Amino acid sequence: MTTENEVSEEEQQSANLQEQEAKQIILAVYTHTLQMLQAEFDAYQVEGQITNNPNYGPLFAYRLKESDSDKEYACGFFINELIEKHKDPERASQWLASFYIDMIDSGVNKPLQTPPQSEDEAKKLIDEYIVPHCAKSVREEFSPEPVYVDLDMNEQIGPVIEAGFPAITEGNNVCAMPFAYLLTLHLMNRDPADPLVHGLYKIRAENGLE
Repeated sequence: MTTENEVSEEEQQSANLQEQEAKQIILAVYTHTLQMLQAEFDAYQVEGQITNNPNYGPLFAYRLKESDSDKEYACGFFINELIEKHKDPERASQWLASFYIDMIDSGVNKPLQTPPQSEDEAKKLIDEYIVPHCAKSVREEFSPEPVYVDLDMNEQIGPVIEAGFPAITEGNNVCAMPFAYLLTLHLMNRDPADPLVHGLYKIRAENGLE
């Protein structure tokens, strides 16, 4: 006969084991990515950090620092995308490097963005930069085809930006991304328009418009 205490102890041991395994995966992904970047940019000092986002879990940020100046180039990544990319090491290395090459070529110091300190600051950043930038980017990407861009409220994930093709009248013609996700991308020096552009290309492919 199993007592409640024994069940509780087994559940606790299982939870502890899962936590240890998760920590090992996080550390392995962090270290592997750091090594890849250091191999790709051997003239730079590569530093990294891990933070935990309440919505998206572990976030990995890496910065390249020039030895003869105070310039740095920083970029952040989600754990799920790093795990997926690392399945193909060569492509993962190229993909990681691409973010930093663009920053280095610009010659502009790019530390991580400072997070908004209040809801008003976050709203201003979304209204004045993220939404206009996303709208402009998707319309330029698919020009001259008309692209619908609007804001909506999703019951599960909150406010979202929607983008779609009015010309597609059968099936799904709209993709939506949460404000919180796009803001997180921006704070990691990533382009918040990218997931919308990828989503729209997927819609085109599903409708035979590649």
